[in-house]
Amino acid sequence: MKIELAIHYEDGRTQEAHYELPLTIGRDATCGLCLKGWRVARQHARIVGSGQAVHLEDAGSLSGTMVNAKRAGPQTALEEGDELIIGPCLIQVRRIHFHVESVLQCQEPTSPLPAKTGREASGLFPSTPSSANTAVSNAKVDPTSTRLLHHRQHLHRALLEALDLRRRDISALSDTALREEAHTIVARLVEADKNAIPVAQHLQLVTDVVNEAVGLGPLEHLLADAGITEIMVNRHDEIFVERSGKLQRHPTVFSSEQAVLAVIDRIVSPIGRRIDESAPMVDARLKDGSRVNAVIAPISLRGASLTIRKFAQHRLAMSDLLHAGAFSEAMGRFLQACVKFRCNIVVSGGTGSGKTTLLNVLSNCIPEGERIVTIEDSAELKLAHINLVALEARPANLEGRGKIDIRDLVRNALRMRPDRIVVGECRGAEAFDMLSAMNTGHEGSLTTLHANSARDALSRLETMILMAGMDLPLVAVREHIAGSIDIIVQQARLASGRRLITAIVEVTGIESGRIQTQTLFEYQPGEHPVFKGHGLIPECFGAQALSKLSLDPAVFSACTAVGQSTGGLPGADEISLDS
Repeated sequence: MKIELAIHYEDGRTQEAHYELPLTIGRDATCGLCLKGWRVARQHARIVGSGQAVHLEDAGSLSGTMVNAKRAGPQTALEEGDELIIGPCLIQVRRIHFHVESVLQCQEPTSPLPAKTGREASGLFPSTPSSANTAVSNAKVDPTSTRLLHHRQHLHRALLEALDLRRRDISALSDTALREEAHTIVARLVEADKNAIPVAQHLQLVTDVVNEAVGLGPLEHLLADAGITEIMVNRHDEIFVERSGKLQRHPTVFSSEQAVLAVIDRIVSPIGRRIDESAPMVDARLKDGSRVNAVIAPISLRGASLTIRKFAQHRLAMSDLLHAGAFSEAMGRFLQACVKFRCNIVVSGGTGSGKTTLLNVLSNCIPEGERIVTIEDSAELKLAHINLVALEARPANLEGRGKIDIRDLVRNALRMRPDRIVVGECRGAEAFDMLSAMNTGHEGSLTTLHANSARDALSRLETMILMAGMDLPLVAVREHIAGSIDIIVQQARLASGRRLITAIVEVTGIESGRIQTQTLFEYQPGEHPVFKGHGLIPECFGAQALSKLSLDPAVFSACTAVGQSTGGLPGADEISLDS
């Protein structure tokens, strides 16, 4: 028994050949079909023939074998037209050549109800409409989505050949012109093969193929969905999204691993970033400001992974977070007063807790007459100020040179006459320079860091300062922190998906070598959760300051149910130190 295979390699090459069964596929040189690639096991899979049936036996490799966009089991029936994905290769089953003796034996009836051959038993050629046979046949029939996926793969390859995107200078064409040309070509290809494609699916198929070839593929409509806050591509056929703080599997998929890699390249290339085997991780951003993180082989074992954090299209204000139940009205008034009074604020919290969103809102409370310098790994902040300088870190180039990290930018920002410095996130040694700026004439600066509580945030700051390589005793480090930070805002995401402020803590100084704090506001969970003020007047505010800020001391004792609003917050320009 022989099988005819068409093998499509990652670099665009195609090889067609006949193989005798059984056929072993793997990386080892002794395999009948030898495929190179780190995702290919030494003996990855085996194709065997029995009578009139052909099966694929997966050897249990880590990356597995895909048959018609589904992971193959220990034994999966194959027929002509099936598509296999092993490592970086797409393998199409063109034709199966059975021995003449087997065919004649299969055609000779031996009883009024002929026994099922192996191929009939697999449900490929059911001879009678028995319930068992029908059940197996129904399990084998590809659903509409699988058929459309096959068409997408074929049309995508045909479009690449027609446009020759790999060698064409795409930068010479505008996005609109390139999309129009691709749309015309795909529409012509679909029309030429209209008998194989349902008419009702023509428009959707053309749109999907064009998006995947010159756009962001299935991510296009996910990015357009305002209800989705995060998109997570675990692999080309496994996409999750976050809605209202909850994760859920999304039915949309990429046509192949190569399609995901092409989309990642289209995201990172315009902003001067790169991703390849030597640099398999990258942080980037989309045109709308959405944050992107991509990871590829060899460190991503299941295929290229892509994570996109979406941000609201309109600029959020304090009132938006208040209406969302992120904090109480008293807490919002206090935070606005802190920004106006030039308190140094650290926003801490876990991943996805809303730190950057809150930092953006607090930054927009800075008075218009001040000069702001923002420093980020990947630009996310959207400030409305006129006197604004936005700086972004840069990774090393192909030669390993030219890297500019956050610490370099913080040092340089001190020479740019800033009134406020806003650092997107402190992760390492830049924390020392940030605190130095806060303590030497740049009051009112803001930053974020990862921590589970306000006390943990102080511990993390100590660790990051020690990472700067400064030979300082721990007491001096703590004095440096206590003299720089005024307010810590702890942000969290609850199990329900709600993001809110769980505590606002003031750093009051240092005593007996330990940094002293006091909790001003706190979220108290329970059957009736509330935001509670502890009645403490912050030491950074004197009685005179409270009068100038028009801040009623009663706000520090307020107890408000979560989601309850008694009025409105003042605008960014309504709190004045001159009043």
